[in-house]
Amino acid sequence: MGGHNDETLSLTLNIWRQSGPDTAGDFETHSLEASPAMSFLEMLDVVNENLQREGREPFAFDHDCREGICGMCSLVINGKPHGPESETTTCQLHMRSFNDGDVIWIEPFRAKAFPVLRDLIIDRSPLDRIIQAGGYVSVNTGAPQDANALPIPKQNADLAMDAAACIGCGACVAACPNAAAMLFTAAKVSHLALLPQGAPERVSRALGMVEQMDAEGFGHCTNHYECMAACPKGISTDNIARMNREYLRASILSR
Repeated sequence: MGGHNDETLSLTLNIWRQSGPDTAGDFETHSLEASPAMSFLEMLDVVNENLQREGREPFAFDHDCREGICGMCSLVINGKPHGPESETTTCQLHMRSFNDGDVIWIEPFRAKAFPVLRDLIIDRSPLDRIIQAGGYVSVNTGAPQDANALPIPKQNADLAMDAAACIGCGACVAACPNAAAMLFTAAKVSHLALLPQGAPERVSRALGMVEQMDAEGFGHCTNHYECMAACPKGISTDNIARMNREYLRASILSR
């Protein structure tokens, strides 16, 4: 990794350009002088400002919070979802992670279930539909319960919080050679399976979410563990084992 603090980085950027989901795309090459203090997305902003000054179409890329919590900044950088730093989203990646003279390849997440909408933006609505299939708790409206009204073992609370850290970015899908969404789905199933609030809908949740995941065209898990390595929140594949148990249990009980 580069330790640059003051000097400018001279970079060659190969950025994916694609006008729509039904058109072919290709890389477009640009040269840029960038400050090591810039975030990766700020660097892309500079690229787009230069293009606009030249009267050319800027690159489309997705972002929102730029604080590492919304999951929208889905880019593959030099072959790695979210780039070279572990447990770091693209928006939290800084140019000091690169060296002067580097060639950087920037492309969208690749998966059949994630069609490219334009340039670096993909359609991640399949993840939303998995959540809609059961990743929630149905409750009547009214005053909230006291926080300590339902005692929860600390181990379960900790595991549920770890699973709930998933931001739904889809890096697990992009990293998996099978384009599986098992880690995402497992995190959402595990989060509520570990808590008493999730118990009433435990069976329908496991069945609904796993079946929706399959219906969306994601691949199957074959234990490469690339998903956990690419996850910016460090979600453990232990959740996949838990989801498999939940699905088997639900399949038996639903009969």
